[in-house]
Amino acid sequence: MLNLILLEDEAVLRQELAEFLGDCGYRVSAVADLAGFHACYQPARHHIAVIDLGLPDGDGMELVGTLRAQDPQLGILVFTARGTTPDKIKGLSGGADYYLPKSTDLDELAATLLALQRRLGEPSAPATWILELGPRRLLPPGCSAIALSQQDATVLRVLMAEPERIVSRQQIVQSLGEDYLDYDQRRLDTQIRRLRRKTEQATGLPLPINTARNAGYRFFADAAVRP
Repeated sequence: MLNLILLEDEAVLRQELAEFLGDCGYRVSAVADLAGFHACYQPARHHIAVIDLGLPDGDGMELVGTLRAQDPQLGILVFTARGTTPDKIKGLSGGADYYLPKSTDLDELAATLLALQRRLGEPSAPATWILELGPRRLLPPGCSAIALSQQDATVLRVLMAEPERIVSRQQIVQSLGEDYLDYDQRRLDTQIRRLRRKTEQATGLPLPINTARNAGYRFFADAAVRP
């Protein structure tokens, strides 16, 4: 699992990003200001930094320049409200590998980080997650099997049948035998959260499912479904 440090001063957004990036398979260290960054950042541990620029105790662009001078191999992605073309040019010229405005969809953020990960030569965990439908169990790579309920197995079957594809909420709900129009969407969100928690508690691995806002869910690792 790749270690990533996130610098974002807005508490709600910081939590949302940390949870999203965790769901994408990163081990996230989230900090709120420059002081917290300097206290937490470990060059040997953190391979990617996601950095906001408008901070309560300084300018994130100065941090980007310092990090780039210290470590040419560090992956740096600026994620900021400063979205004009001159701002972007300044950020990329100042040492950032990528520069995204905060209006960017989170799925684009995830895709950009994957591109940066490939550029850094970091492995993207090719090991396969296996779902066995008969015994209703999930086999995470290198870990013991996790027993599943019928509903859990059904949801995973739909998601793992086509890895990397966003599966709509409607398709998942219909696979459960429910009427989409009458179904309480919070039930599906709760089930996904429970599955994530169950997997991480059993194996220490994050379940590779991320949320496509207002669309559905995506299983983003290699997967195989067996009878």
